[in-house]
Amino acid sequence: MPEGDTIHRVADRLRPALVGQPLVRLEAPRARAVARRPPPGTTVVAVDAVGKHLLVRFEGGVVLRTHLRMTGSWHLYRTGEAWRKGRHLVRALVEVPGWVAVCFAAPVVELDHEATGLPAIAHLGPDLSAAGVADADLEVCVARMAAVAGPDDEIGAVLLDQRVACGVGNAFKSEVLWACGVDPFVAVAELPAATRRQLVATAARQLRASVTAVGIRTTVPGGLAVYGRRGKPCRRCGTPVRMRHQGEQARSTYWCPTCQPPGAGA
Repeated sequence: MPEGDTIHRVADRLRPALVGQPLVRLEAPRARAVARRPPPGTTVVAVDAVGKHLLVRFEGGVVLRTHLRMTGSWHLYRTGEAWRKGRHLVRALVEVPGWVAVCFAAPVVELDHEATGLPAIAHLGPDLSAAGVADADLEVCVARMAAVAGPDDEIGAVLLDQRVACGVGNAFKSEVLWACGVDPFVAVAELPAATRRQLVATAARQLRASVTAVGIRTTVPGGLAVYGRRGKPCRRCGTPVRMRHQGEQARSTYWCPTCQPPGAGA
């Protein structure tokens, strides 16, 4: 699943082509429609990333929201340019003079209106991939982490909860915990507030660095310290990296048993 940095890069690419332009055509053949689609001539007023959601906002308040999950992608083409994927995969299309932005194979596409409060994203915590993440945003994340976690909920699972902070996905979860030397399986209730703040601050730095980078930008040369490196030596101490499925969704968690021993961070 694309993480927050990826969606911000998509928004940064689409924004110069779409924003301020009159709509030529909007297609959303399978969209959940809360609002009527804007007619041709409507101005595209913004393209925003909010966590893992991409929002195309139109004059009058209509918002096209997509969530790519594991299968979706946005492409940008010059008018008349050949597409790299088939027409049958189109889930949303925004055409303006000179450009066509096409969303392929996204499982979540919605037409909503600003007046509804956009409930699909209203519950999200601060977006750690966004520019200008402030200390106040980090403190909100720290407080939310304590609020959403049950007494036995493990930090590796809670870091993925988008109500705490949006944008953190599986790769950054493992990388942030390794960078901070925290056991992924320790209960959130056992972590002091200072450790929780260190985790969200580190996540914000890594996500923001990756928005402008090619691939994940973490704290080590080559990009990844532990994620996807099961059985390979830890880049800090050489111990073989381990992997275990964690949480209700059985997401893969990678960690170093030497640098992140049981209870580390508590």
